[in-house]
Amino acid sequence: MVEPVLKIRDLSVSFAAGDQQLAAVSNVSFDLNEEECLGIVGESGSGKSQTFLAALGLLARNGRATGSVLYRGQEILNAPRHELDELRGNRLGMVFQDALSGLTPTMRIGQQLAESAERHLGMSPAEARARALEMLEIVSIPDPAQRLNAYPFELSGGMRQRVMIALAMICKPDVLIADEPTTALDVTVQAQILRLLDGLKRHTKTSVVMITHDLAVVAGLCDRILIMYGGRPVELGATAEIFSGPLHPYTAGLLRSMPTLSIDPEVDLPAIPGQPPDISQLPAGCAFAERCERASDRCLREDPLLTARTNARSVACHFPLDGN
Repeated sequence: MVEPVLKIRDLSVSFAAGDQQLAAVSNVSFDLNEEECLGIVGESGSGKSQTFLAALGLLARNGRATGSVLYRGQEILNAPRHELDELRGNRLGMVFQDALSGLTPTMRIGQQLAESAERHLGMSPAEARARALEMLEIVSIPDPAQRLNAYPFELSGGMRQRVMIALAMICKPDVLIADEPTTALDVTVQAQILRLLDGLKRHTKTSVVMITHDLAVVAGLCDRILIMYGGRPVELGATAEIFSGPLHPYTAGLLRSMPTLSIDPEVDLPAIPGQPPDISQLPAGCAFAERCERASDRCLREDPLLTARTNARSVACHFPLDGN
């Protein structure tokens, strides 16, 4: 079997807050395979972004990560900064959800793109600028030669997001992590960004991670989906199988709350009752138990582990749905 490009095992992330350690991510394990698009889905605060910030060594100073993150067999979790600097922006690219803060405001777009090509690819300044122009053309920036000399604040939100994608892809990475890449963009621009990512996925050998709270975003883009809740993985499987037959009650609730053309606009969408758990007061048992109509006393006592139901499906639930 081909080894996964990224293998995460028992990853946990906590943050020091006074004399407390707040658990943001607990025992997350999954593989990212070659040329695969994996969706990471969950509500705000579910640990999606922190999982990958930990993997890339980008946690806040009060953050602590344990477990294992293997990139092509190389342990990179808590690796020395010089080792991570050789991988980040080179073999591992990340598109942050806030493109304006993700770009250096005092540097022209061309400079920022060329700097990465010079450092990681060993290109001359002229070669790096040509590569930067090529990347702006690939991500469909209008007037790319002119935009090379622009500052980030001179571009629209959609164009800044395209520049972030170009910056993440300029070194042709093995892994592209897109963290809520359509946040704060209007619906038309969101669709354009998703088409762009889909095109990159289809025409490069890059493995893609799509982090989002919106199941609709991953529906036509991702091969598999990992659902997270309360910092824990609750379901993993092929996209088509999860949409057609969710196993976890939380996944089923997310799917029910998605608007469709067949829904009566006069009727409110069904919502999951209650609120996500406070990470400073996580329950001993299942984090979803208080919002779950299938919960029992066992759910309040025992935290279910992500367990394989078939070779392709896993769920963390004591009383899973039948998937039909």
